[in-house]
Amino acid sequence: MDGIRGIAQEALALLLASSCPGCDRVGTLLCDDCRRILVADPVRTTSPGGIDVHAALAYQDVAARCIRRLKEEGATMLARPLGLALRSVLAAQAPAGALIVPVPTGRAAYRRRGYRVPELLVARAGFTPERMLRAARRTGDQRGLGRADRARNVAGSLRAVRPGGGREVVIVDDVVTTGATLDEAARALRAAGFRPICAVALAATPGRRDTREIQVNG
Repeated sequence: MDGIRGIAQEALALLLASSCPGCDRVGTLLCDDCRRILVADPVRTTSPGGIDVHAALAYQDVAARCIRRLKEEGATMLARPLGLALRSVLAAQAPAGALIVPVPTGRAAYRRRGYRVPELLVARAGFTPERMLRAARRTGDQRGLGRADRARNVAGSLRAVRPGGGREVVIVDDVVTTGATLDEAARALRAAGFRPICAVALAATPGRRDTREIQVNG
C-alpha cells in the first residue's frame, strides 16, 4: 500500500510541476482546449519525387509545440493524443494488408531520446510499425538545409532489411518539411521490391516551396 501511495504522490507531483505544451497552463500535461486543437485537420502535399503525402496536422502553434516537447523533452505521454490525430489519416490512406513502415530514427537521436518517434506514434495510432528500413550510412543534420541540400544529404542513406515481393507499404514520418527523407525511403523500398503507395506524416511544415500543398476538408 505504501508503494502505491508513493507512486501516486510522485505522479501528482509530476502533474503539478507540469505545464501544457500548447498554452503553458500549469498543473496539466495537456489541457482540454489544446487537446481539442490536436484533432486531425488533414493537409495533402506532394514530395519532390512525386510521393503523395497526407499529414494529419500543420506543423505550427499548438501542434508544433507538442511535437517538439515529445521529440526533445521526453514527453512520451503526448504520443497518445498525437497518435490519435495520426490514426484518422492512416486509417483513411492505408489499404488492408499494407505494411506501415516508419522512417528509421538515427542512432544518435535514439540514444538521446531512448525511443523512436515515428514508430511510437504509429503504435499509439493503433497500427503495427514494421521496421523495414535501416540506415545505410550516416547523414548530417537536416535542420537549416534547403531542398537541394536535404536531398543530397539523405541520398542513398536508407536500405530495406529484406525483399518486398511486391508488398504494398505506407511510409510514416513525424514531420515532413521538404519530403526528401520520404523520397529516399520510397527509393530504398522500391529497390527491395516493395510498392510504396503514399506517405503519411503527423504534421507538415507550412509554407514549403518544394511541395504542392492543398488543404483537405474532412
